[in-house]
Order: sequence, then structure tokens, then C-alpha cells
Amino acid sequence: MTELPTSLEDAIAQAKAATRIAIQDGVPRLLVELVYPELKAMPVAEAFIPVLQEMGLAFKVYFPDAGAAALARRDWGNPEFSVRAIGELKGQIEPEDDIFLFVDPSAVEVNAVEEMCVQAGERPVIMLNPRLEDVAIIGIGYAGRQLRERFLSTLEPVYYLRPLEGAVLQRIYPGLWQIWRETADGQYELAAETPQKPSGEDLDRILFGEAAPTEDDEAAPTKRRKGGFLAELQSFLRALSQ
Repeated sequence: MTELPTSLEDAIAQAKAATRIAIQDGVPRLLVELVYPELKAMPVAEAFIPVLQEMGLAFKVYFPDAGAAALARRDWGNPEFSVRAIGELKGQIEPEDDIFLFVDPSAVEVNAVEEMCVQAGERPVIMLNPRLEDVAIIGIGYAGRQLRERFLSTLEPVYYLRPLEGAVLQRIYPGLWQIWRETADGQYELAAETPQKPSGEDLDRILFGEAAPTEDDEAAPTKRRKGGFLAELQSFLRALSQ
């Protein structure tokens, strides 16, 4: 059974391990999300990148704009690997590239990102904390639906971590989606596992006790994770946001 992380470092370590397995399994388009509005993408990317280096892959890192890419190059000490803006001429996809990491891409860049994914072909593409589904930009009509069906639906969530009110939603590839419920004593119990990402209605039904337990649930011992997860992780996030 997987465990909830107790720190941002633990969460990134889980994300790296899941990413490694997904790449080895041949997953072409990988989605890695740590869903916290205040979390800054650059330090997360810096801690995440070593998994690609350890695998000996030739890779490029893309940021939404030239300013963010230049800041990353400066803060990372002008690394040997390419750090560029999406669509930048010097960052074009080349035959010798093995894999591509997009950091914090937004819906503004979604068409350019989709085009680059097409150019990448079967080579893996990782989306780290993307913001590609801004309804105000991509719309809710035909064009928005087409984009979701054509591109966004092809992204495989290989790591997902999102604290909710009194709960945590998590997925670690190749495992199931897990809903963890906070208990009265500040611990977390595994409330449910689902093959697909649960909807808001699914979460409400599970967390408010409306889902009928299965025979396996009744026979199995309660699975818990000690408390303090939200408080500890939030403190790491606040530190990174300073």
C-alpha cells in the first residue's frame, strides 16, 4: 500500500519514482501534479529533474516564457541541459532529444504545447504542474471539447497529490486513485480506491459515508497514516513561496 508523503521532498521523491516507472513502461505523455495554488514550479522542477539525469536521457526543459526560462538558467547555474521557453527557436525539438519536460505550462500555451507533443512523436513528454484547462481561455464549447478529446485526454496522470478539506486525493502510477479521509484524531485513513479520477460527486459520496462498503473493506483492518501531513507539507510550501 502506498503512503501519503510527510514533506514536499517525500512527495517529489514519489513523483520521481512514479515517473521513472511510467517512462520504462512506455507511457508517452505524463502528467505530474502537486496541486497547491501557492506552490512555485521552479524549485519543484529543480528537485524533479535528477530522475531524468539518473536515467541517462537527453532532455529539454521548457517554461512558459523566455523570462522564466532565463531565471531558471540563472538559478540553476547555467546547466548543461537545455532550458528554453515554449516556442523559442533555440529550443526546437531535435532528433537527438530523448524526452521533454514542460514546467507550469498554461492554457495560453496549450496550442504550442500540443504542436510540440506532436513533433515529439513517441518520445515521452512530461507536464509538471500544468494549467492547461483554463475554461476562460480554451472555452467550454466545441473547440474546448475538441482540445480535451484530441490532446488533454491523452495525458496520463502518473503522480497526483491534492489536499482537500479534511481529505487528500492521491495517485501514484501504476496504482489506483486513492481518497484519504482525515479522522478525528488527526490521522488519515484510506477511504476508497478507484480506477479513474473521482469526480466531485464521487468524493462527496465517499467522504460523507454514502458509499456502501465492500466485503473486502469490512474484512480488512483500517489503514491509517499518522497526522500532521497537511501542516508539515504546508510549511514546506510556505517556505518555498517566500
